[in-house]
Amino acid sequence: MVFPLLPLLAPSAIASAPELSVIGHILIGPLLTSEDVAITQSYISKNFGLVEFSVQVTSAIEIDDIISLLDVGVEAVFTETDEQATALFEIGVPGSRVVFPGQDYDDVKGVHVSSTTATTDLATKLSKSVLPDGTGNKTLYVTFTSPPTLDQVKQTVALPGIPIIPAEGLTTDYSSSSTDKLSVAAIFSSALKTDRQDGYFSTLVVDTQGVALGLVYSSEESIAEAIKSRAGVYQSRKRGLWFKGATSGAVQTLVRLELDCDGDCVKFVVQQAGKGFCHLDTTTCFGRSGGVAALERTLVSRLENAPPGSYTRRLFSDEKLLSAKIMEEAEELTAAKTKDEVAWEFADLLYFGMTKAVQASVSWNDIERNLDAKAKKITRRKGDAKQKWLDAATKNEETPNKPVVANTDTVNGSTTNGPATEPAKDQTARIHLTRVDVSKISETELTDVLRRPAQKNANIMNLVGPIVEAVRTRGDTALLEFTAKFEKAKLDSPVLKAPFPAHLMELDQETKDAIDLSFENVRKFHAGQLEDAPLVVETMPGVVCSRFARPIESVGLYVPGGTAILPSTSLMLGVPALVAGCKNIVFASPPRSDGTLTPEVVYVAHKVGATAIVLAGGAQAVAAMAYGTETVPKVNKILGPGNQFVTAAKMLVQNDTSALVSIDMPAGPSEVLVVADKNANPAFVASDLLSQAEHGVDSQVILIAVDLNDDELQAIEDEVHDQAMRLPRVDIVRGAIAHSRTFQVKTVEEALALSNKYAPEHLILQLDNASEYVDLVQHAGSVFVGAWSPESCGDYSSGTNHTLPTYGYATVYSGVNTHSFMKHLTSQELTPEGLKNIGGAVVRLATVEGLDAHGNAVRVRLEHLAKEK
Repeated sequence: MVFPLLPLLAPSAIASAPELSVIGHILIGPLLTSEDVAITQSYISKNFGLVEFSVQVTSAIEIDDIISLLDVGVEAVFTETDEQATALFEIGVPGSRVVFPGQDYDDVKGVHVSSTTATTDLATKLSKSVLPDGTGNKTLYVTFTSPPTLDQVKQTVALPGIPIIPAEGLTTDYSSSSTDKLSVAAIFSSALKTDRQDGYFSTLVVDTQGVALGLVYSSEESIAEAIKSRAGVYQSRKRGLWFKGATSGAVQTLVRLELDCDGDCVKFVVQQAGKGFCHLDTTTCFGRSGGVAALERTLVSRLENAPPGSYTRRLFSDEKLLSAKIMEEAEELTAAKTKDEVAWEFADLLYFGMTKAVQASVSWNDIERNLDAKAKKITRRKGDAKQKWLDAATKNEETPNKPVVANTDTVNGSTTNGPATEPAKDQTARIHLTRVDVSKISETELTDVLRRPAQKNANIMNLVGPIVEAVRTRGDTALLEFTAKFEKAKLDSPVLKAPFPAHLMELDQETKDAIDLSFENVRKFHAGQLEDAPLVVETMPGVVCSRFARPIESVGLYVPGGTAILPSTSLMLGVPALVAGCKNIVFASPPRSDGTLTPEVVYVAHKVGATAIVLAGGAQAVAAMAYGTETVPKVNKILGPGNQFVTAAKMLVQNDTSALVSIDMPAGPSEVLVVADKNANPAFVASDLLSQAEHGVDSQVILIAVDLNDDELQAIEDEVHDQAMRLPRVDIVRGAIAHSRTFQVKTVEEALALSNKYAPEHLILQLDNASEYVDLVQHAGSVFVGAWSPESCGDYSSGTNHTLPTYGYATVYSGVNTHSFMKHLTSQELTPEGLKNIGGAVVRLATVEGLDAHGNAVRVRLEHLAKEK
C-alpha cells in the first residue's frame, strides 16, 4: 500500500485538518518536550480509530515517552537519531513501528530522508533498495527542505515514496489557483493509474468493517469533492459527479481513501446511512450482508421493536438475566472441546455480548477500535488470570459435567435461563457518586464533568423513517402490521372510540381513589394557569391592541405502555388538555398482547373526555396521529414522553411541512439535581437521587453538597448504597450512578449557579429556608422546595406536571402546562383618531422597505378622512 501523502502537523494544529486524515496518516511533530508528548498522547487517545497517526520525535524525548505514544495507538515513530531507534529495538519495539533517520534500513518500517528536490540521488537510490524487498513493509518518506512544487511531489510519489508536507501547504480546494497550496486530491490521484479510455478509476466501496458495498468509478474531480466534503462522491459514467444519497437519503461519511498495491483501484471506506448502498434497498450491491454486522443491525432494531415478554426484550430490560447468560455462555465456551462446539458456543457468547453492547450504545466499530488499540500497545500486561477464575477453572476441570446453577422462567410458554444464583462480582460493589471539588478544577474541566452521558442516535432516524413513511402512505394497514409485529397484538381496528366500554376500565377502589385525587389536584393547578381575561393595551389614543388565548383543537397524547402501567402520564397530559378546552383529545398507547390497554389509562382517558385511543406505540403511533389514517384522526400537536425512537419520530414529523404538526419538546433521559446543606437528612437526599436513578442506565443524578465535610458526605453515600441494594432495579441504578456526580461547593449561591448551568429536569432544594432561594433558580424543569417535597409527589399527585424538559433543554423549554395546549392570538382595533396618530409612521416605514402597497392601504384611508372634513 502506498500512501501518497503524509501531512506534517504541529500538536496545536492537528484539529485544523480533519480532511487530510482520509488520505493517509497524520504526522504530528516534531515533538520537542514532554509537554508536547502529553498533548499529543491525549489527542490520539480521543481520536484513535478515527484517524491514523504517526509522530516525529526529537532526541530530547525520553524513550518512556515514546513508548507511551506507541501504547495509545501511534502507527510509527520517526526517530531523530540512530541511538533512539536502537534503544527502541532493544526493549522489544518491532521495526514495523519505527521510521529510521538514515540509510541503515534493515528491519525497520521505513527510511526518512530530507531532499532539496524529489529526485536526488539518495532518494532515488533508497527507493530502489528500500521498497522492493518483497515484504511490502518498508517505505521511503521524503521531507523537503523548501516548499515543493506539485511536479516534485508527483515525482516522489512515482519513486515510489511518501512526501511529507506541512498542512499549511495543502488545500482540499481542487479548483484553487493559489500557487503556494498543493491540492491533496491531485497528489492522491497521481499515484493512480487506469487503462480506461475515459480515464476513470475502478473504485471499491466498503464499510468500516470491511464489507464490500459496491463497485463504482472515480475521477480526480470526484475524489477532490469527496475529500473536501468528507462524503461518498463518485463519477457516474452517464451523469457526471454522483453524490451518493443526495436523492435517496442513503448518504455516506467518508472515513478513509486507500489504494491497492499497484495503484489501479481506489478503496472508499465509508459509514453508510439510510437503507443501504444499493438502489434495491439492500445493504450491499451483492445482497444483504451477514455475520456480526447483521447481528448488530438486528439487535439495534430489537432494542426498540422487540415485543414485551419476548426473550430479547427481557435481555435488554433484565440486567441480571443478561449478566447470567454472558457468564453461562463464557463457561460453556471454556468447556467446549471440538471445533464445532467451540464455534457454536463462541457464537452464543458473541450474541449475548453484543446484546449488552447494543444496550450500552456500543457499536461493533467501537469494539474493533478497542481491539486495534490493544494491538498497538507495546507495554503488555503479565497475562495472569485473577485467582477467583483460576480457582473456578480448576474446579470445572475436577467436575466437568456439573451444570450451571440457574433459575428458570417461563416466557410465552418456553423455558429460558434466568439469573444465576451466584451474582456477578460488581453486584455487591459499593454504589456511590464520584466526588468533584469545584474549587480544585478549571472552568473547562467543570464543563466536561457536567456533561450528560452522550446519546448515540445516529442510526435512530434510519430506523424510524421507514416506519413513519409506511404509516403515512399505507395508513391503518401499516399501523396494524406494526402493532402485530411489535406488540404481538392482532387487532381488527387500531382505534378504540369513545365512549369506552366499562369493562376496559375496571379498577379496584383504592386505585380509583388515588387517580381521582391526583386528577383533581392536577386540574386545580392547571386551571389556575388560565387567563381571566384578554390582555388589552391602548398603545396610544385610538389604537387598542389585544392578546387572547384559544385552545389547540386537536391534540395527540402519547402514553408509553404495553406491560407498563402509566396512569400518571395519562393524567399529566390529559388533564391540561381538558382544562385548556381542546375539542379533540386523542390518546395513543401500545396495547398488551391480548389487544387491551391497561385499565388505568382507559379510565383517565374517560375522565378527560378523550375521543379516541390509538392502540399502538412507538414511531408508528406518532406517525398515525401526525398524518391521520382511515380511522385515526389527525392532530395538530403531539405531546408526551417516550424512548429515543418516539422522540425521533416526533422530531421527524414536526419537520415535515406536509404533516403540519408541532410537538411539546425534545426529550432525553430522566435526571434530578439535589442541592443539600449540612442540615439535610442523608436518607432523604439518597432517596431523591435514587428515585430518578431507577428510570434507566442512561439517567443521571447530581448532588451539589453545600459545605459538607467528609463525614457528612459519607453519610449520604452510605444511604445511597444501602437504599439502592434494597431496590428491585438495583442494576439499573448502578448504571445510572456510574456517570453521576457529587459536586462540593461552599455556598448555596455557588450551588444554584452550578445548577443553572446544568439546567436539570428536576431540582430539589434540601436547604434550610429553601423557599428563600427559589428566586436564584433560572433554569429547571420543576423545583421541589424543602425537605418534605420529594420529586415523586410531582410525578403523581401534587398538581404540577411531570412532563418536563431534560438533557439541558430547561434553558429554553417549559414543562408541559395548560398553555402547552393553547395558542395566543393578537388583535388591534383603530379609530380614525388612532389611524391619524400612527398613519404617518406606517407610510414612512413601508416606503423605506419598498412595500408601497402597505403604505397605500393607510394613505387611501387618510385621504378619505381628509375629504370628510
